[in-house]
Amino acid sequence: MAGIWIIAEKKELAMELLTPGGQLDAAGGGRLTVVVPESEGDPADYIAAGADEVALLGRLSEEMSFSSWLPALAEEIKAADPAAVLLAATFRGRELAARLAARLETGLASNCLTLAAGPDGTLVMERLAYGGAALQRVAVTGRPVMATIPPRTFPPAATVPGREGTVRRLPPPPADSLRVLARKEKERSAQDIAAAKTVVCVGRGLEKREDLELARQLAAVLGGEIGCTRPISEELRWLPENLCIGLSGVQVKPELYLGLGVSGQIQHLTGLRGARLICAVNRDPHAPIFPAADLGIVGDLYEVTPILIAEIKKARGG
Repeated sequence: MAGIWIIAEKKELAMELLTPGGQLDAAGGGRLTVVVPESEGDPADYIAAGADEVALLGRLSEEMSFSSWLPALAEEIKAADPAAVLLAATFRGRELAARLAARLETGLASNCLTLAAGPDGTLVMERLAYGGAALQRVAVTGRPVMATIPPRTFPPAATVPGREGTVRRLPPPPADSLRVLARKEKERSAQDIAAAKTVVCVGRGLEKREDLELARQLAAVLGGEIGCTRPISEELRWLPENLCIGLSGVQVKPELYLGLGVSGQIQHLTGLRGARLICAVNRDPHAPIFPAADLGIVGDLYEVTPILIAEIKKARGG
């Protein structure tokens, strides 16, 4: 590998991407460039985390979108000719990556979980396939290799104070044919379940929206956060989408995951692969979540959950 570019819309995403980017850069001896909006922190932080160069994106007007930078980024990448370009697999990151790959006429590997330089210098990536039932190994033959990486796949890069690097500002983007007419905030929860040590997840076994209070009480006594499966957030809209755990949702790595009425489809289980302890309550003894669980209770969540709450309070002297 020779030369790695990282493009991120947020500082925390850039710091995570610097981990695999730094590893690939060390293997190839190239230059590591980080591209971030100028509002996302001190450029020195990225340099301390391994960047050789920080390219800043200026502020956009309210009528412009993040993808307005597409033409400028494409020209910069063509001129620099890096071996690989890495982006976070966020909504904006996925859109920008696809459009950028089309302009660069190169291949794009999405949602990569591992990246490594092969013996011939080819970048080999692994990602989940068939809804998480299989691991697919891919290699892009074009240049640059482009890949999107789900947030929190890698830890933030370690920092080394005193590192030196360059900082520059990219030229402003030209007028975009796509104009933002209005912005409307999507309903989101303030809680960050991806960072929670305990997650109580509700599934379709919950009968009414009002019954979410039962799960919230359990999460409260455990000192955790509440999450959900896709039917709860997308179909019923009982909870915001940023609380949905799964292949196309949030990836969680809690100390304890407790599923209430969660069937355990592979798309959901993929989102909790990093959980240390998986517990499940489901009245169906054949629910797919049980083979994946460390502890399971076959029973009605409406009967089991109040007992769990009472016993936990008793154990903690509450």
